[in-house]
Amino acid sequence: MKVYNDDETSMTALEGKTVAVIGYGAQGRAQALCMKDSGLNIIMGLRPGKSFDTAKEEGFEVYSVKEATEKADVIHILIPDEVQAKVYADEIAPALKEGKALSFSHGFNIAFKKIVPPTGVDVFMSAPKSPGTEERKQYLEGFGVPGLVAVYKDESGQAKEKGLAMAKACGFTRAGVIECTFEQEAFEDLFGEQAVLCGGLAELIKAGFETLTERGYPPEMAYFECLHEMKLIVDLVYEGGIAQMNEVISNTAEYGGMTRGKRLITPETKKEMHKILDEVESGAFAEEWLNEYNSGMPNLTKMRADLAEHPIEKVGKDIRAMFKKKE
Repeated sequence: MKVYNDDETSMTALEGKTVAVIGYGAQGRAQALCMKDSGLNIIMGLRPGKSFDTAKEEGFEVYSVKEATEKADVIHILIPDEVQAKVYADEIAPALKEGKALSFSHGFNIAFKKIVPPTGVDVFMSAPKSPGTEERKQYLEGFGVPGLVAVYKDESGQAKEKGLAMAKACGFTRAGVIECTFEQEAFEDLFGEQAVLCGGLAELIKAGFETLTERGYPPEMAYFECLHEMKLIVDLVYEGGIAQMNEVISNTAEYGGMTRGKRLITPETKKEMHKILDEVESGAFAEEWLNEYNSGMPNLTKMRADLAEHPIEKVGKDIRAMFKKKE
């Protein structure tokens, strides 16, 4: 895959153009501030409310989504996946004229064809591989987080250059930007969240905690062992990879992990991972999630309530309070 760095990219493709950022959540705020600080002309497209007021207080010209779309050359959509299609149909599409561009930081609605852009409009992606808070922090420290760039429609002949210009303005090219497709980003992102980062990891933590407490071990100790120390291990892996982590931990921990880990992540586990990826690639998960959202999220609401009652959450609340800095 092609990797773009800071010295081989420029912001020329967006010079003299107006970028409307739609949404002022974690990503919307971070990217809008970074692009503005880099010299791009940024306006906001928001609905009335807290985000609208905050964006104004932080120095942005703020309009309705439709007005921002009318005024901008590039419409950068950073609202949640589940509401993008409706906002696009109601407020963006009616004001989307030939020669404008649509951009995203996640491929979901393009990959699953929930948004179908018209002819004459560039469609590209400039996406950080980081939460918005870390993205903004790294930018202010003079560096940046890694990113992705993708082109879905290149009507102007400059879609990739626009995507790279946006990535450079956000600081992504300081770390490196990988070229991919909308489908690759959407499918890998959803799979990673479900099978490893947010699903697999959370269930592993809870199962370990439950195993220890069911056998009579103190829940406070189980919390430290199965959740608290997870951050320390992940930091080691992040900084130097799995092999580097193994060099830092004890020989006992390394041997135990290398011999027992495979008893948990078995060929059957891998088969289930392939099923999860099949559901992502086929669009089955996307349909399931959008139906869940449109029906009022009854299952997600119940799962959130169940998690709040899990002993690891109750014990964790008390333990985390111990680590808060005293005023």
